[in-house]
Amino acid sequence: MTDDQLLRYSRHILLDEIGIEGQERILAAHALVIGAGGLGSPVALYLGSAGVGHITLVDDDAVDMTNLQRQIAHTMQRVGQPKVRSAEAAIAAINPEVKVNPVLARADAALLDRLLPQVDVVLDCCDNFATRHAINAACVKHGKPLVSGAAIRFDGQLAVYDPRQPDSPCYACVFPPEDAFEETRCATMGVFAPLVGIIGSMQAAEALKLLSGAGTSLAGRLLMLDGRSMEFNEVRLPRNPQCSVCGPAA
Repeated sequence: MTDDQLLRYSRHILLDEIGIEGQERILAAHALVIGAGGLGSPVALYLGSAGVGHITLVDDDAVDMTNLQRQIAHTMQRVGQPKVRSAEAAIAAINPEVKVNPVLARADAALLDRLLPQVDVVLDCCDNFATRHAINAACVKHGKPLVSGAAIRFDGQLAVYDPRQPDSPCYACVFPPEDAFEETRCATMGVFAPLVGIIGSMQAAEALKLLSGAGTSLAGRLLMLDGRSMEFNEVRLPRNPQCSVCGPAA
């Protein structure tokens, strides 16, 4: 670690749970962030500011005026630009040492199979069940920890699915792909602007804990936030032995 890095990351290094060794693990890490919108914005900015050495951003959308109410990585000047390029610029403005790989594409199985072997942690910041299930299946297949966040209206969710732990469920254990779930979108249902910042920041925190070895992850637990009353509730998530994705018959 250089003198400049020792200064930049000094507040992490002062933490006994991280220290120099933990910060060096962060600097050497590669995070895959899928979605560069409301959740992906704070995720990308906090991972970049914390010094994650390599961040791959995946999104196929462009910055729109309606995004600016909550997607803090983007600006008026970058309306119309691909979100991955806009977020890349935002990270570079904070920490130019971070290597950012912007991927202007939708995260399908083929792309995920190509990207996951190279990364240490995956952050699901997307907004639809089909992509979430594709991400989960790829994480199970490649044995990568998944930090999953969701936010709509005033309601947020956060969970960690870690296939490296034998008792940890996967996303499909909790939300089976064969079940029908009502798809809700910000464009039709709305979303409280700070909610995505809260959940996205917590996703970044869980990822940094996994990368540095600090603390205990949320694996096996689902954290739910009611932003109206600012109340958190936690539910224990058992692994489903008949899961179609991570079960023995998968």
